[in-house]
Amino acid sequence: MLSTHALGLAPSLRRAAFFSRQDLTFHALVTRRCQSICSSIQTQSLKPEDGTTILNKQRLQRPSSPHFTIYEPQLTWVGSIFNRITGVGLGFLLYGFSLAYLVAPGTFDSTHVIEFVHDLPDAVKYTGKFILALPFSFHSWDGIRHLLWDSGKFLTVKGAYSTGYAVLGATAISTLVLMFQ
Repeated sequence: MLSTHALGLAPSLRRAAFFSRQDLTFHALVTRRCQSICSSIQTQSLKPEDGTTILNKQRLQRPSSPHFTIYEPQLTWVGSIFNRITGVGLGFLLYGFSLAYLVAPGTFDSTHVIEFVHDLPDAVKYTGKFILALPFSFHSWDGIRHLLWDSGKFLTVKGAYSTGYAVLGATAISTLVLMFQ
């Protein structure tokens, strides 16, 4: 045994001892079959735009990945999306009004805005207040929620849901208060 180990024959002898004749014939059959398949495959050169065309056709046949339509809406991701939307909307409103004031300061000063809003019907005033108060309230309360998370509080699933419902309740109350002032 020492001589086979010294000559490096031990792995070969072990392999020969554990393989039967049927395994060897199966191995030979698989090897011949693979060689015949591989030799029958032909390749051809393509132009780069042809490769792109083939790739686009393959992409159309792939199944689309799961999307919002198969998931049940959850408070956590709906709140996150709404927080981003309200932040972007409030940002556009702020920058839009600021740019309008820079372009035409006589038109967008406080006296002209108050006169314009004063002449509107009450239904339009309350609708406008609601449209402005809702995103402002939600974004403010959700910002406080995120500050609580940053301080290490309410980081469990139960805490995320309880603060989410608290944000929704505070948003509803503060929106109504801002609407009717």
